Amino acid sequence: MAVRRVSGVLLLLHGCVVLAVELSTVNPNPEVQEFQRVELSCIIKNSNTNEPRIEWKKIRNEETSYVYFDNTIQGDLRNRAEIQSQSSLVIFNASRTDNGKYRCEVAAVEDQKKFAEIIISLTVRVKPVTPQCQVPKSVPVGKSAVLHCRENEGYPSSVYKWYRNSDALPDDSKTNPKFLNSSFTVDAHTGTLAFSTINKGDMGQYYCIATNSAGSARCEAQLLEVYDLNIAGIVGGILVVVVVLVLITVGICCAYRKGYFANNSRGGGLSYKNPDKQDGVNYLRSSDEGDFRHKSSFII
Repeated sequence: MAVRRVSGVLLLLHGCVVLAVELSTVNPNPEVQEFQRVELSCIIKNSNTNEPRIEWKKIRNEETSYVYFDNTIQGDLRNRAEIQSQSSLVIFNASRTDNGKYRCEVAAVEDQKKFAEIIISLTVRVKPVTPQCQVPKSVPVGKSAVLHCRENEGYPSSVYKWYRNSDALPDDSKTNPKFLNSSFTVDAHTGTLAFSTINKGDMGQYYCIATNSAGSARCEAQLLEVYDLNIAGIVGGILVVVVVLVLITVGICCAYRKGYFANNSRGGGLSYKNPDKQDGVNYLRSSDEGDFRHKSSFII
């Protein structure tokens, strides 16, 4: 009786082992250049059948979608991928949209509840494009200045390096004796080169290089000029303008006083004035004859 029980337990354990599925992979984190071939290996080490159920799913931004289901490639990988070596997924023309995690699921046909899975993280490297660089044309001595460098195509995200006249700039000017006279900092992740107080020694040709694991790209060099601020000239110019305005104002006032801007009652500019009346003479005016005079002794 005991022998039969032991045999039954051994048979049950054997069945569990047979139904179990074990997977492995050559590379759980493959990386590939964009437009190249990549294999996501999913190797079946143990299974009770030569035709297990195989499925591939993609996990990205917390969303899961089928890549291989019912013996057919699904989604945007259709015509770009296939299953090789029984269960491995091969992508022939990798795209930046293929970045993400892929889950290989293999189940024994006899018992679909007995399955194994393995997750592979795929990184498709994209070379940076030419970054957009913004360099001010001229800055006065003693002022602040900010230079920008950015590109948005590379994957993984690019890091940035600034150069002046072919000399690589450190992240902080105070860390390099060659740039102690400068006062700048570089943010390698945002591509920003910031001068707190610029001086004549900072003048030169500036360019930036964007780099990631897929390659690098640089922008064209641009000249940054640094000029002295002529305070005396500015003050002198302001004084000249003030003097000119004062002279114009004085001239206008004098013209008003002399009557050059007075309104004239007649077009000729000459004022009409009646002749002085003599004492003892009475003047009469008619509409036809104008003025005429008579003496007080005139008798009608």
